[in-house]
Amino acid sequence: MSTESDRDDFIIAIRSAFLKKRNRQKFSLFTLIIISILVLSLEYFKTGPVDKFRSFTKDFIYKGSFYISSPFSYIGDQYYSFKDHMNLYDKYNLLREKNLKIESLENENKFYKFENLRLKKLIGEKDLFSKDYILSKVLLDKQSPYLKSLIANKGFNHGVRLGVAVKEKSYFVGKIVDVNFLSSRILLANDLNSKIPVIIEPGGINAILTGKGNNDYAELEFLPKNKTIKKDGIVYTSGVDGIIDTAIPIGKIFVEGNKRYVKFFVDFNQLKFVKINN
Repeated sequence: MSTESDRDDFIIAIRSAFLKKRNRQKFSLFTLIIISILVLSLEYFKTGPVDKFRSFTKDFIYKGSFYISSPFSYIGDQYYSFKDHMNLYDKYNLLREKNLKIESLENENKFYKFENLRLKKLIGEKDLFSKDYILSKVLLDKQSPYLKSLIANKGFNHGVRLGVAVKEKSYFVGKIVDVNFLSSRILLANDLNSKIPVIIEPGGINAILTGKGNNDYAELEFLPKNKTIKKDGIVYTSGVDGIIDTAIPIGKIFVEGNKRYVKFFVDFNQLKFVKINN
């Protein structure tokens, strides 16, 4: 009975060791198997020395299988722990990427919110569907140090006509000098090539406003010599050319020496949307 029990114990120990091992370990176990076979063969001998040898060998096999399997069990545990850590890291990166997308969408939403507010200030909610002008977005700023023009996203397909006035809010920006099917070019009032017939109030004095390539001001030319032009007078479009509308505010007069300049009401650096007159 004892012999069968011992044999079963050896078989269980060897099987357990094999189940825990991979290919690298099987060579070490092969030695244990040989010793086990030797021990099992000694089961048929019942002498005292043989029993002691058999008992010693069993202890060696049991402890040997344990010590052989322990490092690899530890490595296996560490591997699965590392794998779990990497899975957690992947989930963290995925969550972080989603949060970045949400943050990006929130920032984009804020941008359109502010852009919508600018539009409302520009056109006024009650004028949203006005037929007096064509609302246009500035697509391209083609400004050099002295040549100032903008590209707008409306053309003759939208009803844009050559020569008409362009405004920001109610202030004069420039005029249309080139019209394409889906776009148009605006010559700004500060361009060196810009010469706009204007009227000065108070006084009703006619003059020509000439661009100087400066974003802040333009110069008044062809002023009557018998008229006194004071500072802080307001300059408007005169409409004498028959194309640009009359009485569009342009700016306020300031004086330097013998020259009269007009400081623009419009900030040419901040033009995002404009109104093209019909």
